[in-house]
Amino acid sequence: MSIFKILYTEDDETLAFLTKDNLEQNNYEVTHCCNGELGLEAFNKSNFDVCILDIMMPKIDGFELATEIRKNNSDIPIIFLSAKTLKEDRIKGLRLGADDYLVKPFSIEELLLKIEIFLKRSQKNDSIDKSVYKIGKYHFDIQNFILYNENEKTSLTQRESELLKLFIDNKNTVLKREQILTSLWGDDDYFMGRSLDVFISRLRKILVNEKGIVIENLHGIGFRFKID
Repeated sequence: MSIFKILYTEDDETLAFLTKDNLEQNNYEVTHCCNGELGLEAFNKSNFDVCILDIMMPKIDGFELATEIRKNNSDIPIIFLSAKTLKEDRIKGLRLGADDYLVKPFSIEELLLKIEIFLKRSQKNDSIDKSVYKIGKYHFDIQNFILYNENEKTSLTQRESELLKLFIDNKNTVLKREQILTSLWGDDDYFMGRSLDVFISRLRKILVNEKGIVIENLHGIGFRFKID
């Protein structure tokens, strides 16, 4: 069974420890960040299933962090945890794209229930359509092997599509060359390795005008699909 990953931002050390501990006891993998700036860095470096955000944090507050998250991912569930009780704050949070807003002190049982509900909803939505990915200004239709934006449309081969999906699913993460070869071909044969270089070169040419996307070559190791 896969472990769901949670991004949790909270600057209150005691509350963060208790909440993180309870979440981990319920088999969630939790990345805790003590301010919004670190939270945004963590979000950009990894893939999460749920975001739990405090609002009043140093450097970047929860509202701003949620705005940045929504620019890159319109579907991930966001739950605000806040001592701010005004109706206006709750409305602002929901308008920013949050799925729920819990006021401190909150019940850990209620938080766990909310997480479970949103994960079930996300899984249902994924089963309906997880065939179109958004990367930068592009949309990637993996079922039809098409990469497009408002100005152009490019047809990919099946193998190129599989490679691009692998990169997207592991954005900002180093993938060893043998990992890629095994995922795409089932072995790391020399001739398959040459084909991989050709496919990567073609993807680079297609994405050359997307300044926020780089396929980084780590000599002797592999590649990293970097998205700003």
